[in-house]
Amino acid sequence: MNNMNSSMPFADVIARIHELLSRTYRQKRTLLAHKNPFQLLVSVILSAQTTDNQVNKVTPGLFARFPTPHDLSAGSLSEIEDLIRSTGFYKMKARHIRGAAMALVANFDSKVPGTMDELLTLDGVGRKSANVVLAHCFGKPAVIVDTHFMRVVRRLGLTEEKDPVKIEEDLSRRIPPELQTDLSMYVNYLGRDWCKARKPDCAGCPLKGLCPSAFSL
Repeated sequence: MNNMNSSMPFADVIARIHELLSRTYRQKRTLLAHKNPFQLLVSVILSAQTTDNQVNKVTPGLFARFPTPHDLSAGSLSEIEDLIRSTGFYKMKARHIRGAAMALVANFDSKVPGTMDELLTLDGVGRKSANVVLAHCFGKPAVIVDTHFMRVVRRLGLTEEKDPVKIEEDLSRRIPPELQTDLSMYVNYLGRDWCKARKPDCAGCPLKGLCPSAFSL
Protein backbone atom coordinates (compact mmCIF):
# COMPACT_ATOMS: atom_id res chain seq x y z
CA MET A 1 0.00 0.00 0.00
CA ASN A 2 1.28 3.47 -0.92
CA ASN A 3 1.14 5.80 2.08
CA MET A 4 2.25 9.03 0.37
CA ASN A 5 -1.23 10.46 0.82
CA SER A 6 -1.17 10.05 4.61
CA SER A 7 2.11 11.97 4.92
CA MET A 8 0.82 15.08 3.13
CA PRO A 9 -1.48 17.79 4.50
CA PHE A 10 -5.02 17.47 3.17
CA ALA A 11 -4.86 20.79 1.30
CA ASP A 12 -1.69 19.68 -0.50
CA VAL A 13 -3.26 16.34 -1.45
CA ILE A 14 -6.31 18.10 -2.88
CA ALA A 15 -4.17 20.56 -4.84
CA ARG A 16 -2.05 17.73 -6.27
CA ILE A 17 -5.10 15.65 -7.20
CA HIS A 18 -6.66 18.64 -8.92
CA GLU A 19 -3.42 19.35 -10.78
CA LEU A 20 -3.01 15.79 -12.02
CA LEU A 21 -6.64 15.30 -13.01
CA SER A 22 -6.93 18.68 -14.71
CA ARG A 23 -4.05 17.59 -16.95
CA THR A 24 -5.65 14.23 -17.59
CA TYR A 25 -9.05 15.72 -18.36
CA ARG A 26 -8.15 18.93 -20.19
CA GLN A 27 -11.42 18.66 -22.09
CA LYS A 28 -14.41 18.16 -19.85
CA ARG A 29 -16.91 15.57 -20.96
CA THR A 30 -20.62 16.16 -21.17
CA LEU A 31 -22.10 13.28 -19.23
CA LEU A 32 -25.76 14.26 -19.56
CA ALA A 33 -26.56 16.08 -22.81
CA HIS A 34 -28.66 19.19 -22.23
CA LYS A 35 -29.35 22.63 -23.67
CA ASN A 36 -30.85 24.39 -20.65
CA PRO A 37 -31.44 23.95 -16.89
CA PHE A 38 -34.83 22.29 -17.41
CA GLN A 39 -33.32 19.61 -19.62
CA LEU A 40 -30.49 18.95 -17.18
CA LEU A 41 -32.91 18.73 -14.27
CA VAL A 42 -35.04 16.14 -16.07
CA SER A 43 -31.97 14.23 -17.26
CA VAL A 44 -30.55 14.02 -13.74
CA ILE A 45 -33.83 12.64 -12.42
CA LEU A 46 -33.86 10.06 -15.21
CA SER A 47 -30.25 9.05 -14.54
CA ALA A 48 -31.07 7.27 -11.28
CA GLN A 49 -29.99 3.63 -11.49
CA THR A 50 -29.10 3.78 -15.16
CA THR A 51 -26.27 5.09 -17.33
CA ASP A 52 -25.88 8.59 -18.71
CA ASN A 53 -25.64 7.09 -22.20
CA GLN A 54 -29.05 5.49 -21.78
CA VAL A 55 -30.55 8.78 -20.62
CA ASN A 56 -29.01 10.58 -23.58
CA LYS A 57 -30.71 8.12 -25.92
CA VAL A 58 -34.22 8.95 -24.70
CA THR A 59 -34.05 12.66 -23.94
CA PRO A 60 -33.98 13.95 -27.54
CA GLY A 61 -37.38 12.37 -28.16
CA LEU A 62 -38.69 13.40 -24.75
CA PHE A 63 -37.72 17.05 -25.18
CA ALA A 64 -38.93 17.17 -28.76
CA ARG A 65 -42.36 16.13 -27.48
CA PHE A 66 -42.25 18.13 -24.23
CA PRO A 67 -39.84 21.07 -24.69
CA THR A 68 -40.92 23.14 -21.66
CA PRO A 69 -42.00 22.54 -18.06
CA HIS A 70 -45.54 23.52 -19.05
CA ASP A 71 -45.60 20.95 -21.86
CA LEU A 72 -44.26 18.18 -19.62
CA SER A 73 -46.59 19.05 -16.76
CA ALA A 74 -49.56 18.63 -19.09
CA GLY A 75 -48.34 15.37 -20.62
CA SER A 76 -50.00 12.03 -20.01
CA LEU A 77 -48.12 9.62 -17.79
CA SER A 78 -48.55 6.81 -20.30
CA GLU A 79 -46.90 8.80 -23.09
CA ILE A 80 -44.06 9.94 -20.84
CA GLU A 81 -43.55 6.36 -19.67
CA ASP A 82 -43.29 5.14 -23.25
CA LEU A 83 -40.67 7.75 -24.07
CA ILE A 84 -38.43 6.93 -21.10
CA ARG A 85 -39.14 3.21 -20.71
CA SER A 86 -35.59 2.07 -21.49
CA THR A 87 -34.13 4.01 -18.54
CA GLY A 88 -35.67 1.57 -16.07
CA PHE A 89 -38.09 2.31 -13.21
CA TYR A 90 -39.91 4.29 -15.86
CA LYS A 91 -43.26 4.51 -14.05
CA MET A 92 -41.71 6.14 -11.00
CA LYS A 93 -39.46 8.36 -13.12
CA ALA A 94 -42.39 9.50 -15.25
CA ARG A 95 -44.23 10.58 -12.11
CA HIS A 96 -41.14 12.34 -10.83
CA ILE A 97 -40.36 14.34 -13.96
CA ARG A 98 -43.98 15.31 -14.52
CA GLY A 99 -44.33 16.23 -10.84
CA ALA A 100 -41.15 18.31 -10.99
CA ALA A 101 -42.45 20.08 -14.10
CA MET A 102 -45.76 20.79 -12.36
CA ALA A 103 -43.90 22.32 -9.41
CA LEU A 104 -41.79 24.47 -11.72
CA VAL A 105 -44.93 25.82 -13.37
CA ALA A 106 -46.83 26.32 -10.12
CA ASN A 107 -44.09 27.61 -7.85
CA PHE A 108 -41.18 28.92 -9.91
CA ASP A 109 -42.66 30.60 -12.99
CA SER A 110 -41.55 27.61 -15.10
CA LYS A 111 -37.90 28.28 -14.25
CA VAL A 112 -35.48 25.94 -12.52
CA PRO A 113 -34.65 27.46 -9.10
CA GLY A 114 -31.09 28.18 -8.11
CA THR A 115 -30.93 27.14 -4.46
CA MET A 116 -30.53 23.79 -2.78
CA ASP A 117 -33.61 24.22 -0.59
CA GLU A 118 -35.83 25.08 -3.56
CA LEU A 119 -34.50 22.26 -5.74
CA LEU A 120 -35.12 19.72 -2.97
CA THR A 121 -38.85 20.55 -3.08
CA LEU A 122 -39.06 19.06 -6.60
CA ASP A 123 -40.13 15.45 -7.15
CA GLY A 124 -37.23 13.08 -7.70
CA VAL A 125 -34.53 15.58 -6.73
CA GLY A 126 -32.05 14.71 -3.99
CA ARG A 127 -28.87 16.48 -2.96
CA LYS A 128 -26.74 14.88 -5.67
CA SER A 129 -29.16 15.92 -8.41
CA ALA A 130 -29.52 19.40 -6.94
CA ASN A 131 -25.76 19.85 -6.78
CA VAL A 132 -25.40 18.86 -10.44
CA VAL A 133 -27.90 21.56 -11.41
CA LEU A 134 -26.38 24.18 -9.11
CA ALA A 135 -22.88 23.52 -10.41
CA HIS A 136 -23.57 23.27 -14.14
CA CYS A 137 -26.43 25.72 -14.54
CA PHE A 138 -25.70 28.32 -11.87
CA GLY A 139 -21.94 28.09 -11.45
CA LYS A 140 -22.16 27.43 -7.72
CA PRO A 141 -19.54 25.39 -5.85
CA ALA A 142 -20.76 21.84 -5.37
CA VAL A 143 -19.43 18.54 -4.10
CA ILE A 144 -21.39 16.10 -6.25
CA VAL A 145 -21.51 12.73 -4.50
CA ASP A 146 -22.52 9.89 -6.78
CA THR A 147 -21.42 6.26 -6.57
CA HIS A 148 -18.20 6.89 -8.56
CA PHE A 149 -17.19 9.90 -6.47
CA MET A 150 -18.01 8.16 -3.20
CA ARG A 151 -15.95 5.09 -4.10
CA VAL A 152 -12.91 7.06 -5.27
CA VAL A 153 -12.67 9.57 -2.41
CA ARG A 154 -12.83 6.77 0.13
CA ARG A 155 -10.11 4.81 -1.69
CA LEU A 156 -8.01 7.97 -1.83
CA GLY A 157 -8.43 8.39 1.92
CA LEU A 158 -10.02 11.83 1.56
CA THR A 159 -12.86 10.95 3.94
CA GLU A 160 -13.84 8.19 6.32
CA GLU A 161 -17.53 8.93 6.00
CA LYS A 162 -19.77 6.36 4.29
CA ASP A 163 -23.07 8.23 4.00
CA PRO A 164 -23.34 10.40 0.85
CA VAL A 165 -24.68 13.43 2.75
CA LYS A 166 -21.92 13.18 5.36
CA ILE A 167 -19.30 12.82 2.61
CA GLU A 168 -20.66 15.97 0.97
CA GLU A 169 -20.64 17.87 4.26
CA ASP A 170 -17.15 16.68 5.17
CA LEU A 171 -15.52 17.52 1.84
CA SER A 172 -17.46 20.76 1.34
CA ARG A 173 -15.82 22.03 4.52
CA ARG A 174 -12.33 20.96 3.50
CA ILE A 175 -12.09 21.44 -0.27
CA PRO A 176 -11.78 25.07 -1.43
CA PRO A 177 -15.03 26.24 -3.08
CA GLU A 178 -13.25 27.15 -6.31
CA LEU A 179 -12.10 23.54 -6.75
CA GLN A 180 -15.23 21.67 -5.69
CA THR A 181 -17.15 21.38 -8.94
CA ASP A 182 -14.20 20.58 -11.20
CA LEU A 183 -12.80 18.11 -8.69
CA SER A 184 -16.20 16.41 -8.40
CA MET A 185 -16.31 15.91 -12.16
CA TYR A 186 -12.68 14.82 -12.47
CA VAL A 187 -13.08 12.26 -9.69
CA ASN A 188 -16.28 11.02 -11.34
CA TYR A 189 -14.38 10.53 -14.62
CA LEU A 190 -11.58 8.75 -12.77
CA GLY A 191 -14.07 6.34 -11.23
CA ARG A 192 -15.48 5.55 -14.66
CA ASP A 193 -12.13 5.21 -16.42
CA TRP A 194 -9.73 3.65 -13.90
CA CYS A 195 -11.00 3.37 -10.35
CA LYS A 196 -13.85 0.99 -11.11
CA ALA A 197 -15.73 -0.90 -8.45
CA ARG A 198 -14.32 -4.20 -9.67
CA LYS A 199 -10.74 -4.60 -10.85
CA PRO A 200 -9.55 -0.98 -10.71
CA ASP A 201 -6.74 -0.22 -13.14
CA CYS A 202 -4.22 1.03 -10.61
CA ALA A 203 -1.30 0.67 -13.03
CA GLY A 204 -2.85 3.15 -15.46
CA CYS A 205 -4.37 5.52 -12.89
CA PRO A 206 -2.91 9.05 -12.86
CA LEU A 207 -3.31 9.16 -9.06
CA LYS A 208 -1.54 5.90 -8.23
CA GLY A 209 1.34 7.77 -6.57
CA LEU A 210 -1.07 9.52 -4.20
CA CYS A 211 -3.52 6.74 -3.48
CA PRO A 212 -3.16 4.72 -0.26
CA SER A 213 -5.29 1.97 -1.81
CA ALA A 214 -3.24 1.59 -5.01
CA PHE A 215 -2.57 -2.04 -5.98
CA SER A 216 -4.24 -3.29 -2.78
CA LEU A 217 -7.78 -3.87 -4.08
